[in-house]
Amino acid sequence: MGDTTGGTEQRPGFPTSGPAAQVAIDDFVPEWREIIETAPDVSGSPVLEAPVRYDHEGTACEGYLAWKPAYTHKPRPAVMLVHDWMGVGPNIRARAVMAARLGYLAFAPDVYGAGVRPRNAQDASAQAAGFYADLDLFRGRLQAGLDWLSAQPGVHGARIAAAGYCFGGTGVLELARTGADLRGVAPIHGRLLPHDPSDADRIRAAVLILAGGDDPVCPDQDVLAVVNELRDAGVDWELDMYGGAPHAYTIAGAPSFRAEADRRTWLSLTDFLSRVL
Repeated sequence: MGDTTGGTEQRPGFPTSGPAAQVAIDDFVPEWREIIETAPDVSGSPVLEAPVRYDHEGTACEGYLAWKPAYTHKPRPAVMLVHDWMGVGPNIRARAVMAARLGYLAFAPDVYGAGVRPRNAQDASAQAAGFYADLDLFRGRLQAGLDWLSAQPGVHGARIAAAGYCFGGTGVLELARTGADLRGVAPIHGRLLPHDPSDADRIRAAVLILAGGDDPVCPDQDVLAVVNELRDAGVDWELDMYGGAPHAYTIAGAPSFRAEADRRTWLSLTDFLSRVL
């Protein structure tokens, strides 16, 4: 985080667990800096960031909040951005800063719990596996984050959407299947899990699926099965697939990164957000 701005006036009603700080884009690696700066900055005010503590059934969680103070004079639409299997770290922080630059209040909930930050892919796989094996826990952990977000006075509680990357992409669609009060959800190269029997009729949100055309984690048969669930349930859905894009194609600096597919994905996501929020 950058230098602390200090003072409670920088926290517009949010019970953050640390002082607000101005985002220092130079703290990100060059690959992420380049991508962050493609997001238009809708005002001259800085983006602030702060950690956020909340609880889920006795588990302390620490998420990440990014916002522009210039827009906190009235409740704002919010975007909940769910991390990949590496937890709350630079990848999801970068996307939250990009959303905040557009004027949204951006919140990255913590699925794993405070202090649980995988150091490598092996650690991440082990952490993620527990939630894939217990979808009720996965859904509940995300609902706890949504409950915190929707309760904040700076948030327009009826105008919240959720997007997630990889592991988080799985999560946002699972959360939507509970009937969560969301305007839209966007799984981004997430592992899509068909349900039989289907519970897609509980989804209240519009759904935008953004997927790599060459993603073995989300094979075509799973995409089609989930789309058929959404179609049969009468959900407002759309699907964008990017030819040649593998799994995790939006993760800057990774071998899987595909710049053009990432660029088009962000454009599709922000267009979707502008429509549902």
